[in-house]
Amino acid sequence: MSRDDSDVNRRTYLKYVGGTAATVGLAGCSDDGGDGSDGSDGSDVNDGSDGEDGSDGEDEEELPEPETREEHLRRANLRLNERAPWIYLNRQYSVYGIASRLDWTARRDERIEAQAISVTEGEPSVTITQSSMDSGLDPHDHRETPTDNIVVQAHDGVLGRNADGDIIDALATDYERLEEGRVRFEIRDGVTFHNGDELQPSDIAYSVNRVVDGEVGIESPQRDQLAGVTGAEVVDGGVEVTSDGINPIVFSLFASYCKVVQQDWIESRESSEINSDMNGTGPFQVVEYEQDVQIVYESYEDYWGDAPEIDELTIRAASESSTRVSQLLAGETDLIVNVPPQEVSRVRDEDTTEVAAVPSTRVVFNAMRYDVEPFSSVEFRQALNYAIDLDSIIENILQGFADPTGQPTLEGFVGYNEEVDPYPQDVEQAEQLVEDSGHAGAEITLETPVGRYLRDVEIAQAVANQIDELSNVSCEVEQRDFASLAGEVTSGELENMPHFYLLGWGNTTFDASQTIIPLLTSDGALSSYREDEEVDELMSESQNLPGEN
Repeated sequence: MSRDDSDVNRRTYLKYVGGTAATVGLAGCSDDGGDGSDGSDGSDVNDGSDGEDGSDGEDEEELPEPETREEHLRRANLRLNERAPWIYLNRQYSVYGIASRLDWTARRDERIEAQAISVTEGEPSVTITQSSMDSGLDPHDHRETPTDNIVVQAHDGVLGRNADGDIIDALATDYERLEEGRVRFEIRDGVTFHNGDELQPSDIAYSVNRVVDGEVGIESPQRDQLAGVTGAEVVDGGVEVTSDGINPIVFSLFASYCKVVQQDWIESRESSEINSDMNGTGPFQVVEYEQDVQIVYESYEDYWGDAPEIDELTIRAASESSTRVSQLLAGETDLIVNVPPQEVSRVRDEDTTEVAAVPSTRVVFNAMRYDVEPFSSVEFRQALNYAIDLDSIIENILQGFADPTGQPTLEGFVGYNEEVDPYPQDVEQAEQLVEDSGHAGAEITLETPVGRYLRDVEIAQAVANQIDELSNVSCEVEQRDFASLAGEVTSGELENMPHFYLLGWGNTTFDASQTIIPLLTSDGALSSYREDEEVDELMSESQNLPGEN
């Protein structure tokens, strides 16, 4: 590879992509969901002190009690920086390779909606290749973006989002808050499922209840995506949804989550049938499904919205990014995910292919299980954060296609704490904290998926190598199949989760709660950190204070 190829970075990207969207995207900014800049409620506490929570407890200025919802969220982010349940890494950039014959704008939420793709040359058929296939086609029984991208082609939500992240109408044409804990949706007329049956308000109520109520049919791993929602019912031709408390972001939740299914179709089928076919109201209907191989759709003639320009859509998978790039350049596929930085020039320089990159809504992190040694020690977790040279990882491995973070909430989200910085690399401090933790000589393994995220294996290897350079800790990497690793984390059983793992979390509500609640509270469905009463209380209180919705 030439020096020019290896030095592709964000500035270089601007030269060959251009356009307002690219400029905004590469600046790493977001104008949705609040700017996270209205005052501050904390300070950078990574001062190398020896206290249990990373501070000495004597000289630290007492913080005022948070009052607003956003102040509660900011305080939670400060606390989570102090207690270091994760190694905080970076905001992932979504980097796509696209055939030049397509016209498509990449979204920050990583959703690939084929309805938004235009074909400017050749046959009106499109093939998308992502990192993995689905874990089953049940719209309510998964938690991964690859499955989302397969499900979204056939299923609509109650509400939706446009490419900028704004809330838009979908199967609901109007919505309002009736009172604390109750909202109402007016349902669109004339919508049909792919089997020809007309959508009923009861189908929407059933879909909500199937997610939030385990007695309706399944224990949905998406329950926390509708955090606070307790149920739904049909009232006077509309659907009323109840919540426990105010639920300040309830409409934002429904804009991102809860795909609508037909009650009769679901209840008349076994789980295996539900997971191998789809009957939605979306713009594409399934015509062929080969598990772990591919899924083929055709456009649905009676779709209620704008008709897609594509007649046939195929989604396939290749776990290796180099394989996806080769397939794109050979004309075997039209759109691929996660083009690695070192391959950007190769895709860009071909006449038949282009590159698009945007900062996503996904944070990439290394989680640690609080209940097993050595990760049960706050000092040990802090030590691992101090061991990492995050700037080096972003510059040398991701070549600028990432933004560093020192908290689980990304910049531009409601609740982002601008006073909390990433941990600086301090090897001496890291080694001292390991000694203080009582776990000197620890041998740990970082488990990582292969090809799911942009350069995930390389990031994991860099993290492990930097930890391994400490004189009193040894660290190695174990590569895992993404579906297997994600399955352990989403099982809901803490004892099934790896002790130390790399994953990413996309949050399309642009609100801190939808990362912190599921991943970092005691009752979080995917949490490996279940011991912090202060975080639990801050998040509980935040959900009972008014917000923008």
